[in-house]
Amino acid sequence: MEHISQLTAEIRDKAAYPDILVISRIFLPKEAVIGEYIYNRCLQDPERVIVLAASCSGDKVFDEGQQFPVYRWFYPRYWRSGFVGNILKPWVNIVCSFVLAIRLYFRYHYRYIEWGHGYDFPSLLLLSYFLPIRFFIYLHGNDLDCTLHNPVLRSLFKLTLKRAEGIVCNSSYTRDYLRTAFRLDTPTHVINPVIRPEKFGNNVASPNSLDDLRVRVRQAYNIPESAIVILSIGRLVKHKGFDQVIDNIPLLLTFGVDVHYIICGQGSSESELKSLAHRLRVDKRVHFAGYVHERELAGYYAACDIFAMLTLLDTKANNMEGFGMVYLEASYFGKPVIAPRLGGVLDTVQHEENGILVNPNSGYEVFQAFNRLCKDQQLREQLGRKGKELAKRRTLHRSLYKSEG
Repeated sequence: MEHISQLTAEIRDKAAYPDILVISRIFLPKEAVIGEYIYNRCLQDPERVIVLAASCSGDKVFDEGQQFPVYRWFYPRYWRSGFVGNILKPWVNIVCSFVLAIRLYFRYHYRYIEWGHGYDFPSLLLLSYFLPIRFFIYLHGNDLDCTLHNPVLRSLFKLTLKRAEGIVCNSSYTRDYLRTAFRLDTPTHVINPVIRPEKFGNNVASPNSLDDLRVRVRQAYNIPESAIVILSIGRLVKHKGFDQVIDNIPLLLTFGVDVHYIICGQGSSESELKSLAHRLRVDKRVHFAGYVHERELAGYYAACDIFAMLTLLDTKANNMEGFGMVYLEASYFGKPVIAPRLGGVLDTVQHEENGILVNPNSGYEVFQAFNRLCKDQQLREQLGRKGKELAKRRTLHRSLYKSEG
């Protein structure tokens, strides 16, 4: 009898799948940290999830290759950028996600919603009243911050969080920031992003392939194999601290370090950074790679000896470093990291274990970190090895449902 009852339970559970609707306006193939986070979550339980997301370029081909069903609401092409799109898209996101979630409920009778971010939350709040479901909401940093400045939005957001089965934060910093903003009894979980090696292409599993990529990138910029290469990846905006790294290049050269600096990314500060490199007479040492596709990033990580991002806290622009994804990627490739002692970076970089944490406003502290790592190969290798270990850690999202068992 025991075996029969167990079999009946298993059949019932299987018949109830998929039972989780994952909703996110940001989803692959659009390149974005939140989209990558949500996609990795779906890969953990492909038999349980249905995805509802906004349309984007290349989505049809991408969706056809997935192990789980993906539904999209449509953006006209001319809405995807520009003034009109910025005004209309939030309303379209709210209305379309609400209507389609209702329709999908009658098709799948899902039991849970996982809302992929703090954006467009009024739709989730309405769904929680209209449907007999429980829900989790994910928070990443900026999506939390943007709800706090309007009293009406803040009140509605607090109500949404109170009604949630649980809140999932991408870092301890985001969780702590949430706790300072709201007093809540809702269970709060920290689930850090993880690395999906496939996004870097098929070459990352082979050390020989990475060595080839390293040589190729260095040759492209005429960088000798013996030189130290510092790498940064991100939008070229002021608070990202690229200028501080450039400031240190002439100092390191003075101290006898044969150093080059590669910057991957585009942004409003590009011309200013190029002018700074020219003014300091290191323009032959500072290389602007422009936009680099994810599949090509492996070569840049392989080519560098040190990964550095000295992001500053930008309160005026409401930019929160909810989690330092590029630091995690650098660690995955076995590279030591120099990072600021702030925000979600602290979940990614452990001081003297996989990198060196500094006060980004202290020129002396920053230079000492660069000088030390540039001159100590053994330390670079030690931090890199530990970084590889740390980058493999993960918390599974199914832990949110452990009470079901």
